[in-house]
Amino acid sequence: MDREEYVEAVLRAVESIPPGRVATYGDIAAYVGQGGPRQVGAIMREYGGGVPWWRVIRASGVPADEVVDDQLQLLRGDGVRVTDGKVDLRAVRWDPED
Repeated sequence: MDREEYVEAVLRAVESIPPGRVATYGDIAAYVGQGGPRQVGAIMREYGGGVPWWRVIRASGVPADEVVDDQLQLLRGDGVRVTDGKVDLRAVRWDPED
């Protein structure tokens, strides 16, 4: 898949994450079937403003430093429980099969 197709696939995947759920950058790469967390992160930085970007989080459950306050506020607004600045991925990780 070329770059434009990859960008579209990543953005569609992020749009599929329902409120109250999160996915990691690696989850999105696996779902799309190409690239890895860094490639997904780069796409989200460049093109992610029009999709629910806040639902994509580091594998540690901690938001990226540049967006931590906004991301945590938006996640809380989605109903995601945040404890000590961290999301419990076991509780709210998106499963595309659901």
